[in-house]
Amino acid sequence: MTNLAVLGIYLLIGLVIKRAGKFPDNTAQVLNLYVIYAALPGVIFTKIPSLQFSTDLLIPVIIPWVLLCISAVFIYAVGRLLGWSRSIIGALLICVPLGNTSFFGFPMIEAFYGSDAILYGLLYDQFGSFFGLAIYSTVIIALFADGAEGETARPSVLAIGKKIILFPPFIALVIALFIKDLQYPPIFAELVQSLAVTLVPVIMVAVGFQLKFRLPKGSKTPLFVGLVTKLLLMPLITIGLLWAFGFESQLVQVTVFESAMPPMITAGAVAIMAGLAPSLAAAMVGYGILFAFVSLPLFYQLLQWLA
Repeated sequence: MTNLAVLGIYLLIGLVIKRAGKFPDNTAQVLNLYVIYAALPGVIFTKIPSLQFSTDLLIPVIIPWVLLCISAVFIYAVGRLLGWSRSIIGALLICVPLGNTSFFGFPMIEAFYGSDAILYGLLYDQFGSFFGLAIYSTVIIALFADGAEGETARPSVLAIGKKIILFPPFIALVIALFIKDLQYPPIFAELVQSLAVTLVPVIMVAVGFQLKFRLPKGSKTPLFVGLVTKLLLMPLITIGLLWAFGFESQLVQVTVFESAMPPMITAGAVAIMAGLAPSLAAAMVGYGILFAFVSLPLFYQLLQWLA
């Protein structure tokens, strides 16, 4: 609980400095860029050498795609059944399947499982959430953002591929895998270690800085359905999918834990920029993170009991 309290304080610091008005409006974006270009690669180079390859590593790679398919079909079916607008359905189709598995997930994994477990979260995030954001969200925007105010340009397949290949953590992951068995020079080892320890505080301050809690008018039901699906149904489905593997393995537990993360901040921003129910997308992110401070400890206790 001490680690969770510390994360909450980091989040509060971000909220406070946002309200203080002394920091530029793009502070969160700058902090996010630091994480992407420095802290996260530091974590990757620090943790990859301890990775032991096995078929079990496919679990955090495959599960996010299975959940994406299940949750997308469910949200679309519920939206059509309840007569939601295309804008609302589109916003939830982006915000529900794509979890905050890095900017919120990594600090939570470290708090509950320790820094070594971030490696499993990294596999879930890089091969699931990030690819999903780059590919799946583009498809949803193409299908649901027609005529929406603020619609963004739809990138080509080549542009999507370039975005994935040039993403700094992905480059770091590929390089780290190639040099996995090599001994790092002392100065490089010290560098990546020092960068890695900055990951959690910088991420959580950035998350706190960009939180919004505006409750969208007329969207209470979509917000409720979206959050229940993301924070409760998806991890419960993951537990069912992985039941045969047992829950003694930290890899399995972290996979379930990642599936329980709130909506991705970047996914919410993508929905907002595409004009897909902007207030609903912002509320999904803000309230999702707030409620995750309650739901994640409960799922952690459930997993310990199942183990």
